[in-house]
Amino acid sequence: MTTARLAAHRAAHVLVFAVLVPLGGCTALAVSPRTSSESPVRQDAVARARVWRHTDIPQMDLRYGPRGKGSFAPGAVVECRYEQRESSGNTPKFMCVRPNGDVVKVKYGADNGEVYAEVAATRLLWALGFGADHMYPVSVRCLGCPDEPDGPPRPGTVRLYETAAIERKMPGRDIGDADSGWSWPELDAVSHERGGASVAERDALKLLAVVLQHTDSKREQQRLICLDDTDKRATCRRPFMLVSDLGKTFGKANAFNRDAPGSVNLKAWAAAPVWADATGCRASLGRSLTGTLESPVVTDAGRRFLVGLLRQLSDQQVHDMFAVARFPLRARMAGSTGSDVDAWVAAFKVKVAQIADRSCRSTGAAS
Repeated sequence: MTTARLAAHRAAHVLVFAVLVPLGGCTALAVSPRTSSESPVRQDAVARARVWRHTDIPQMDLRYGPRGKGSFAPGAVVECRYEQRESSGNTPKFMCVRPNGDVVKVKYGADNGEVYAEVAATRLLWALGFGADHMYPVSVRCLGCPDEPDGPPRPGTVRLYETAAIERKMPGRDIGDADSGWSWPELDAVSHERGGASVAERDALKLLAVVLQHTDSKREQQRLICLDDTDKRATCRRPFMLVSDLGKTFGKANAFNRDAPGSVNLKAWAAAPVWADATGCRASLGRSLTGTLESPVVTDAGRRFLVGLLRQLSDQQVHDMFAVARFPLRARMAGSTGSDVDAWVAAFKVKVAQIADRSCRSTGAAS
């Protein structure tokens, strides 16, 4: 991030704080789901949207990840030519053209928690059957990359990004504007009677977001897509809602979505409880200033659905998920100790046990 861009980003945070403090210091930022102004086509798609598809969880390869066209083996060295394009967000990233003409989106930086977190989180959702983009941990040899983000191209130079991840969008066309996304309250507009996801599936997704401590839950981080192979003029038969940006996970949700506590921080993640209270099923997730998800109450059906999926994962699969995402490297870059893969696996199993040992029957059950 350039100095000017970083200063603007910090100034925006100060402005938000300045607006909130005069209102009492504890005022939450109101984030409108904008459902009242959405088109009837989009509202219909949300009502019929699914959030989960069956997968053979024990057979899912969390080390290699999604295979097929556009996939990369773990640790592959990818060569490409820098292509200057405007990018959104504050994560260091760039677009690059491979020799075969394939354009890839590269996120990079050994000190960038999102490069690690997004690989592990997307592999987990993919294996369990929830929607997720495909993230491949690689190294990138970039021809013409600038010296710093948003800088001018440097023709003739080659830069090596040893710690990088290539992002492939989950296949499907966006319904509505590509950047419109969906807010978490919109899950309540899904109708199982009309073919949409069940309450159990939706609550399981909410609870999984809490387990991950998905702090940056603004609308743009979730996508509403159509799984049909049709053009935009056709009615979508299979709408699907997924979380498309999981870079701020495996840490602790925080107001400003800061990287250090929010992305791959074992101490913070292990200390974050799944449940907000000693009894009942109000999950524990602090809401960021831009977020749309905060400590959701889930049904026992949702809790049982999620734990039923998580228990199908073997210790080896969980180990592969953290290892391929290079979590120990993240710990070394942050100057912390005791963050080996086994420690992450142990923390993961504690969270699964917290879900399994709870009963939510007092909050009602639905399917």
